[in-house]
Amino acid sequence: MPDRASGAAEGAGVPVGPKQPETDAERRRRRARFLRELAEARALRERVQPRRAKAARLRHTMRMRTFRW
Repeated sequence: MPDRASGAAEGAGVPVGPKQPETDAERRRRRARFLRELAEARALRERVQPRRAKAARLRHTMRMRTFRW
């Protein structure tokens, strides 16, 4: 039976070997993936809870309308 801990670490993109400093490109890729997943989660929440999403959009619009530069 395969070790689940090591398989999970590889699938999650977590380095298993010795800790090396992260390059800017790796950090940007990881951040881009995080932002894509966040946008996908927000879109899913809007589809699942349309009334709450509409209220949130209206609140955001009012906040932006009353924001002073």
